[in-house]
Formats: sequence, C-alpha cells, structure tokens
Amino acid sequence: MSHPPIARLRALRSVELLTPSFAEATDFYEDAWGLEVVEAEHSASWLRGTGEEHHALQLTRSERTGLGRLTFSVGTPAEVDEAARRLEARGITPVAGPGPLDQVGGGYGLRFTDHEGRLIELSAQTWAVAPRGRDGAVPVGVTHAVLNTTDIDASVDFYTDVLGLRVSDWSEHQMAFLRCNADHHCVAFNQAEWVSLNHVAYEMSSIDHFMRGLGRLRHHGIAPQWGPGRHGPGNNTFSYFTDPTGLVCEYTSEVAQVVEDRWIAKVWRRVPELSDLWGTAGAPSKEIRCHMAGSPEGARA
Repeated sequence: MSHPPIARLRALRSVELLTPSFAEATDFYEDAWGLEVVEAEHSASWLRGTGEEHHALQLTRSERTGLGRLTFSVGTPAEVDEAARRLEARGITPVAGPGPLDQVGGGYGLRFTDHEGRLIELSAQTWAVAPRGRDGAVPVGVTHAVLNTTDIDASVDFYTDVLGLRVSDWSEHQMAFLRCNADHHCVAFNQAEWVSLNHVAYEMSSIDHFMRGLGRLRHHGIAPQWGPGRHGPGNNTFSYFTDPTGLVCEYTSEVAQVVEDRWIAKVWRRVPELSDLWGTAGAPSKEIRCHMAGSPEGARA
C-alpha cells in the first residue's frame, strides 16, 4: 500500500542552528550578515530578513554545533493534523504536536525526525511581522539548506516520498536538488561520510543586492571563502562564508524558477565550468570544504 506525502510544503520557513559561540554568532548574523533580531533570550535569538516570515534563523546556545531543525510552512492547521495522521500511518510518531507551538513566532505545528535523525518541523499560522523595506543589501530570508547524508538515495526517497519534494536536478551521484515550490531547490543532499549540515543559503532579492551584500561583508573585514560565482544546477549566484560557529552560510540570488509541468530533471557533470558558470570563483578552498563537511558529532542530539 503506497502512502501519499504527508503534506504539501509551501516553503522552507526557517532554520535553527546550534552554537557554542552564541553571542558571537548572533552579533555576526545581525551586524555583518544583515538579519534583524526579532527577539532574544539568554540561550536563543530569533532573526528575520526582509521577507514575511517572523524569523528566518533561530540561534540556540548548545554544547554541540550543527543543525537544530528545519521548519517548513504548510497551509492550515488542518493540514498539520492530517500530516500527523499520515506520519503515524507510516510508523513515524511525531516528537511534538500536532498542536499550538509554544515558541517564539507561534504557529500550529508538529515535529518529527527524519530517517537520519534530523528534526523537521511543519507549521501553519505563525505570527505576522510588519513589512520591512527591501532596499537594503540584506537577506530576504532563508532559501535552502544543503544536508550531508551517508546515503543520498535513501535521503532522496524519504524527502520525496514522505515530504513530497520533487527532484529538480542531480550533480552526478554526489548531490541531489529538491524543491517544494517554484524555486529550484529548498533542500539539497550531498553524499558524505557522516550526517551533518553542509550550509544554509539566504536569498538576496537581486544580483545587485547580492553584490552590495558582499561589499558590506568586505567592509566588516569578511571575505568570501568561495565565490562570487554562478552555479550550473539551479543557475543561482553564490558566495560562501563561515560564521563564528564554523558553520557555512551563503548569499544567493536568481535561483532558477521551475514551471512544474515543463521541467525535466537532468544529471550535471561535476566539472569546474558547471560548478561556476562565470569562472570567477575558482575552486573551493580546502578550508571551506572542511567547514561544509561539518562534524559527525553535530549530526544529531
């Protein structure tokens, strides 16, 4: 008996990062990266972009470094309740909810762990925030997360079958790009030796915002560790940095827009001229590759 996906995911709403360098990380994402602190407590801070989400990033003080959870938006509380029923039918019991989320940003949701122990949250009806001008060279919000997996086929199967994501493209058998809306990818998997976070990407509203954002970071004494360039798969601009925790963050813009019934997924070769169509970025440094690999102990709680 085949099960339908548990819900129709609308977007990647926010990412929680665990960090032992909590104060430094909050300062970095606010002052240099360009997010705005919405709320802060002793052990957590919530930061928004210029978009409509209450927050794009939650930083949580922790002994370990890595991904806390990924939060996706769904349409209604009824969809959250249905998702819980469909998870149970698959033998997956939510670790929280379905119900009102007692957390900053509110909402009605549930949480469960995926096949490799990552915490996934689905939520609806989160708090609204006042519109914020889009003129500044700062992120709109979070647009994708790349996750290191020990079994890329099992990961693609779980996220397509359970979460209903669609495969947009492959980069040989090393990376898979998955979408939940018109954006080419909201999650990508990278075949690796252990489960960890590879990087989190933040959307800049145009290539001009993207370049001005790089200029602001340079003004803060922060240089890209890979980029700027433009990827083949997704066609998005990229520039990668490391935050004070050692986690990788990316500015990106102009990600390919998928017309659902006309898109044909393909397998890209892993060659320099396709990993960077502009030829401006050069090869990723050993340092950034090391940060993207993450640490095995940061994989799960």
